[in-house]
Amino acid sequence: MKKILIAFTAALLVPFTALTFNWPQTEQINSDSFHSYFAQLRGNTISNSLIFQEPSTVQAADQGFISMIMVDYQDDSDFFPTALGNTIVICHNDSLATIYGNLEEETVINCLFKNEVVENAEVLGQTGNSAWQQGKSSLEFQVIDLKNRTSINPRILMPRIGNELELYTQNVTLIAKNGRRHELAVSRSIPAGTYKIYQKRLSVAVPYKTQIFLNGTLVDSISFGVLSEEDNKVCVKGNKSYSKEDLYPDKNLILTGEANFTAGQILLQISLKDINEKKEYNANYSLSVY
Repeated sequence: MKKILIAFTAALLVPFTALTFNWPQTEQINSDSFHSYFAQLRGNTISNSLIFQEPSTVQAADQGFISMIMVDYQDDSDFFPTALGNTIVICHNDSLATIYGNLEEETVINCLFKNEVVENAEVLGQTGNSAWQQGKSSLEFQVIDLKNRTSINPRILMPRIGNELELYTQNVTLIAKNGRRHELAVSRSIPAGTYKIYQKRLSVAVPYKTQIFLNGTLVDSISFGVLSEEDNKVCVKGNKSYSKEDLYPDKNLILTGEANFTAGQILLQISLKDINEKKEYNANYSLSVY
């Protein structure tokens, strides 16, 4: 595969009026209508993309400078296409960059002839089918904090319309340090020790925050607002950094936190919050720890 990388440099960024972004496509989307949320399991990694549901016209989420355009030309030797496909990268103030992936080839070629500066909501082109989306011809959108070298959940900075997807707790499984699993649907009696606490992974949504309480005391909380890189691994933050292997031990489970269980009767509470943090989804489990 041949790749064309076009990089522009700019000495001064466009003034930034507020830490919010417009929609990266012309159609407004209800909060429960995305194809895949930020931090969802994707192949063998934690996704730093927000993937939209339908084909669309793509627009700049805010004013800024086009810093990179990547065009992939397909030929018979293309065994390893790029994950984002045809892509446009725009740099904004406060060291933020927005990335628009899975675009139509003609779209990015036409952008080569645009001025470096783009305005808020300026049309960039159309979505295509060049990324790893299993046939979805929709926008793959990312927000990168270049200064702190982190990926930001785009929904933090975007408008939210309508209801959030419902969250729920199901198939709770405790995994000990030795790898032994205890499914709470089968048994509520466990040996004392430190456990990672998992529940069933949702196919689209990811909680914005998870919290673990033991006997009413908060012992761990994981935020899915930012992904960082530590030891060459993408991680989320709780009481410590959790890598993909911690967060998703298999395709069926997602981590909600870690806790140390001492001998006695323990009330385990798992709390999930959506991005508005106004609605909690709680589940309680009475455990006998020996």
